[in-house]
Amino acid sequence: MADVVETCVPARLDRLRWNKFHTFVVVALGVTWVLDGLEVTLAGSVSGALVASPRLHFSEADVGLASSIYLIGAVTGALLFGWMTDRLGRRLLFFVTLGLYLVSAAATALSWNLASFCLFRLLTGAGIGGEYSAVNSTIQEMIPARYRGRTDLAINGSFWIGGALGAASSIVLLDPAIINPEIGWRLAFLIGSALGLVILLLRAWIPESPRWLVIHGQAEEAERITGDIETKARRAPESSADTKPMRIRPRKFTPLKEVFHTLFVTYRQRALVGLTLMAAQAFFYNAIFFTYALVLTRFYGVESHHVGWYILPFALGNVLGPLILGPLFDSIGRRPMIALTYALSGLLLAASGWLFAHDLIDATQQTIAWMTIFFFASAAAGAAYLTVSETFPVEIRALAIAVFYAMGTAIGGAGAPYLLGALIATGSRGSVFIGYLIGAALMLIAAIVQWFFGVAAEGKPLESVAQPLSSSSD
Repeated sequence: MADVVETCVPARLDRLRWNKFHTFVVVALGVTWVLDGLEVTLAGSVSGALVASPRLHFSEADVGLASSIYLIGAVTGALLFGWMTDRLGRRLLFFVTLGLYLVSAAATALSWNLASFCLFRLLTGAGIGGEYSAVNSTIQEMIPARYRGRTDLAINGSFWIGGALGAASSIVLLDPAIINPEIGWRLAFLIGSALGLVILLLRAWIPESPRWLVIHGQAEEAERITGDIETKARRAPESSADTKPMRIRPRKFTPLKEVFHTLFVTYRQRALVGLTLMAAQAFFYNAIFFTYALVLTRFYGVESHHVGWYILPFALGNVLGPLILGPLFDSIGRRPMIALTYALSGLLLAASGWLFAHDLIDATQQTIAWMTIFFFASAAAGAAYLTVSETFPVEIRALAIAVFYAMGTAIGGAGAPYLLGALIATGSRGSVFIGYLIGAALMLIAAIVQWFFGVAAEGKPLESVAQPLSSSSD
């Protein structure tokens, strides 16, 4: 049996003021969401070009299928790389997953038929899904407790910076007056690969998570890294006193049997909350955004190369929501704010869907409605990732993120684009409205579950929210 180790590393990390190291971590690791936003937006924006492509000859259902394949890849990647992240370390895996994304995104640009396009989208999704586990766990473990909520939401909201980048790119690359759309959509998928290559270089300066190192018997290395971080920052005044050390019995890995017992027996109420939040936001986002361009082109007559102009304000609402509402998740608290943002998102989608079904709004008004809805929904979706990453022990954090992301996406997201794509293909506004009502209902159910069973984790150290499995009282 391993010897007991006493450590103050978690407390030392939590008592720091924000400094340039934290900013660098957010930029180098948080770009995951920028890349995902870029990929999702490009997939939506180029859907019209893919349907019109003389080489690919995609149908609208094929576009939805490819989007679902991307999500299936993300689920698979999250599970595989999440398991590896808890065993092999955060740092190694956020290089591996980004590398997979880079190669696969570039390969997508070379697709020659539906099968090849779906394969490369599958692998691209696997890279992004793996990023969720490796990056989310690292950020949670390095950001001081008082900043954790707003930081996590802001990072998740940066998905829409990628969305805006993708939309702006599509305006140029899909305009037949500027470039042949058959070449333009291929160039669009190279943008993410180029951006990811720059970020790959930045990540060389990010150390391993000290919390992970302590648990895995590398206390000296954890102390060294923590000391380096402390030299770049000052302690917060209220945290200047000495902190009682934690007692840890290091372990090399946590058996899967213990992982799933912890997730679904020890913390089964938290598992219910995490799964409900993830599934609801997955359906809500994937159903609407992956088919955003199809709604505009089919029902409003918007030309495919103009879709980007409608996505830009939509992306702005998604970025502003977490930035403006994020601090309230740390001050007012997780439970009320998560419930509120989920409920408002569902109610607003139902209302705007009714207006759409009765043809009472035009394309501009539809965009304003979506912009308003996703101001709240973006914060809600970010809170889902925040919840599953901070309410389970450090030894299984990455895999917990992967499991709930995978289950939530499988239940609520993987089939959503295909379902909405099929409803849109009918040409019936009423049929599309049914899809919107499903999304609204799921968000309202999630709001109720969060209100009654959510965890008040605001401002608390991760180790007090969920005690490490390796804690020792000996």
